[in-house]
Amino acid sequence: MDYYNYIKSLHLIFVITWFAGLFYIPRIFIYHIEAFQKPSPDKEILGAQLKLMAKRLWYIITWPSAILAILFGIWLLALAPYWFEQSWMHAKLGFVVILIIYHIKTHLIFKELQKDQIKYSSNFMRIWNEGATIILFAVVFLVLLKNTLNMAYGMLALVGLAVLLMLGIKLYKRTRSD
Repeated sequence: MDYYNYIKSLHLIFVITWFAGLFYIPRIFIYHIEAFQKPSPDKEILGAQLKLMAKRLWYIITWPSAILAILFGIWLLALAPYWFEQSWMHAKLGFVVILIIYHIKTHLIFKELQKDQIKYSSNFMRIWNEGATIILFAVVFLVLLKNTLNMAYGMLALVGLAVLLMLGIKLYKRTRSD
């Protein structure tokens, strides 16, 4: 079991790099959507550069990190199946499923923007960008707090965080339009 901590370390490293990609890709989407509203040739030059940046981030960092984080997580559960008996682990795995769904939806948005299909506003993408943040907070609280009472407080804090993020986005939108 000496190697358990090495596998856990690799799992954590790839979770961190996966989230780094999930945090940054919506920012690129925002810039791409806003560049699409610029006149030529800025629109084409910026669009081409942002598509290249997104493609490299998505396929070189984010997807490999997601796959490796999941594989190392499965390996950890195979080595310590008793975690399945814990309610916090059930909740954590639920958030992991939500994270995978978020990742796949982000991939669909990525594919649309690679074809210059703009279906979302930059404001929507700012809100979308916070999805990964909320999931990260939930998972970290679940893993560190573990017991039911602390999980309840953690979920209340998560709702509070979501409200603060939405207020921050509204404030940013208001200051940007002034």
